[in-house]
Formats: sequence, C-alpha cells, structure tokens
Amino acid sequence: MIQTVTLLVIATLVAADQLIKYLVTSNLNVDESCMRIPGFIEIRYCRNYGGMMGTFNNMGKILAAVTIVIILVGIGAIIFKKIKFGLPYVCITMILAGGIGNLIDRLVLGYVVDYINVLFVDFYIFNFADCLVTVGAFLLIFYEIYQLIKESGKKRKDNA
Repeated sequence: MIQTVTLLVIATLVAADQLIKYLVTSNLNVDESCMRIPGFIEIRYCRNYGGMMGTFNNMGKILAAVTIVIILVGIGAIIFKKIKFGLPYVCITMILAGGIGNLIDRLVLGYVVDYINVLFVDFYIFNFADCLVTVGAFLLIFYEIYQLIKESGKKRKDNA
C-alpha cells in the first residue's frame, strides 16, 4: 500500500514540476524574466544543457543515462520494500521525483528548463525538480551522519 502512495506522490511532484515548466516556457522567452521580488528572487526562463550548477555542459545524454539507472534502482528499492518508511524513504522519494522531472526535460527537449533566479547571491538558475533532488539529498546525508554519530556514541557507552 505504501508503495502505491509513494508512486502517486512521485507522480504528483513530477506533474507539478512539469506544469510549472510549461507555464514558464509558455509565458516567457529564453532569458526573459517576470514576477520579481526586487533584490531577492525572480522567475527567469533559462535552458540548461548540462547538469546541476552548470556542470557537465552538453552531456545531456550521459546525464540522462545515469539518471535512468538511479531512478530504476530507487523505484526498485521502493517497490521491493528495501527501504523502510521514515526520513530516508521520504528523501529518496523527493530525489526520484526531481530526477524524473528533469529527465523528462532532457529526453523530450534536449535541455532542462530552469527558472528560479535568486538575486541576493550570485547563484545558478534552478527549478523545482532541482530543489527536490537537493533537499532530499542533503536531508539524507545529514540523517546518515546523525545515525553514524548516534551509533558511535552508543558503542562508546557500551564499551565504557
């Protein structure tokens, strides 16, 4: 049952990502912006032919192949109950949804539609799918570090 709900959540997040990208591409020309909070954030349509933060420029096919493998492994882990429900499960769900959202762009368009431009720091333009992948990955990393520290403390206590 939880696997079905998880797949529906992933599908909903992917649909939201694709809807936002559709609205951006339908209403803006490349490098055009709208909806600004001066000095803070704007919506600016940008085409990303590489990976996150400008890495792997013009290597979309390789990125797509790697993404497909990660998605298949992640969905397999969910379907075959290799991950028990909890924060890591939620993180993997977020990472998968974001990965699928950007994969659709790469396969259909040949680039990823980016549109969130943070103005108060010099940073790359990104999208909702990127947010899902980044937040999911960072939460998973911090969770795993916390677990290591917790286990290390327990071992010290048991050895004392």
